[in-house]
Amino acid sequence: MKKSRKLVFYLGLLLLVSLAAGCSVPSQAEDGRKRVVSIATVQPDNHSIVLGLEAFKEYIEEKLDHQIEIRIYTNGVIGGNSEALELLQMGSLDMVVTSGSNLEAFANEYKIFSVPYLFKDEDSFRKVMAEEEFVDVIYNSTVEKGIQGVMWFANGVNNFYSSKRIETPEDLKGLKVRVQSSEANVKMVQGFDAAAVVMAYGEVYTALQNNVIDAAANPEMALVSMKHGEVANYYTRTEHQIFTDMFVASTKFMDSLTEEEKLIFQEGFEISNKIAVAEWDKQITEAIVEAEQMGVEFITVDKTPFEEMQEPVKEELLQANPELQPLYDIVQRIQN
Repeated sequence: MKKSRKLVFYLGLLLLVSLAAGCSVPSQAEDGRKRVVSIATVQPDNHSIVLGLEAFKEYIEEKLDHQIEIRIYTNGVIGGNSEALELLQMGSLDMVVTSGSNLEAFANEYKIFSVPYLFKDEDSFRKVMAEEEFVDVIYNSTVEKGIQGVMWFANGVNNFYSSKRIETPEDLKGLKVRVQSSEANVKMVQGFDAAAVVMAYGEVYTALQNNVIDAAANPEMALVSMKHGEVANYYTRTEHQIFTDMFVASTKFMDSLTEEEKLIFQEGFEISNKIAVAEWDKQITEAIVEAEQMGVEFITVDKTPFEEMQEPVKEELLQANPELQPLYDIVQRIQN
């Protein structure tokens, strides 16, 4: 019964994508019509990533003399991240923007971003992501699954926030901390002698309000976009994880491009990154001001004792996932 419902669900999504894309536009537009390229994201229209995608769309359509039409589907209208990635593999979508954590199911290499204190800070993260030596391994890790990484987007720095002050690792001891469904995240919280509570993002506000959890960890944006600052007025800059969103494409789609088109698309990917990262920084700055107006206090701490408590967790993750050690070594070489 469950399989039948899932089949109906995907058939519905396939129909939606086909109708939205013009039903049967040939991949190479052999009949003279524009070639339609579809991109899906769960992010809302005002998100920095969507603004980056809009810049990408404008550039590609202009450079290719409007022979290609880019269609961007926002707000998860095509489905959630998992559904969009499956449609990408099936060839019903050409590109998807999703959290790097969602790609862990396709390649262990993406688990590198869950390693606590992998990066010194956000500047170091961006320095590493600008190096082909590192990102090419990440981008190509899913090729055998029909998914090609093409660009990364800033997704912020994870810090703890709570209705209680957190200034030392000892302040986390015994707290119930919300995490995403990830073995690495659970181990990270347990490494602070706290209790990990796996919970959907949309449930965090009520859980904090009702003391179901004591703390959560997200970038500053969550304080205002999800109103978490109303129920957690202390935001502690532990900077324990820095994640990335990924722009991925169907390998079938990428292989269908001519060499000239590939160069233009690569330029478009770089433009989308530049616009999205700049907009993310702008929105984070605005979010911090708004959060302070809500009454949130931002606490800067000495990260050293926090990082030291996570060393055993880091070692365990690296030993359990041999693919991560070479990537870890590259990161350390680039940022040091």
